[in-house]
Amino acid sequence: MADNAEASPPAGEPAIRVVAMPADTNANGDIFGGWLVSMMDLAAGTVASQRSRGRVATIAMDGMTFHRPVKVGDVVSVYATLLAVGRTSMQIEVTAWRQSRNGLENERVTHATLTFVAIDDDGRPRTVTQ
Repeated sequence: MADNAEASPPAGEPAIRVVAMPADTNANGDIFGGWLVSMMDLAAGTVASQRSRGRVATIAMDGMTFHRPVKVGDVVSVYATLLAVGRTSMQIEVTAWRQSRNGLENERVTHATLTFVAIDDDGRPRTVTQ
């Protein structure tokens, strides 16, 4: 997929929507990439937990590219789509979009595929309920 190839966010509601705040910035004044990664992990984890009906753990993140910076005050919407379900694992595509505080700009800022494994109370893999 080309950088920022999508013209608008996916249909439907995002898994997470949050305003980027000053405490989330890096030394350049842009939003710290790690903060955005954590929002993506939370969004995908919510989908994985709901699908598996229980506890999950992130085991991989593939192919993440930052396309555009996020600025303080931007509204960040993270969309998460279940791609595949295995015996104990799930792959979830995640895209993050920024909307400027004035609402005039809407850009895809990053995307990635995350893999989760369903785990039991002892942290061991468990079967994802079909």
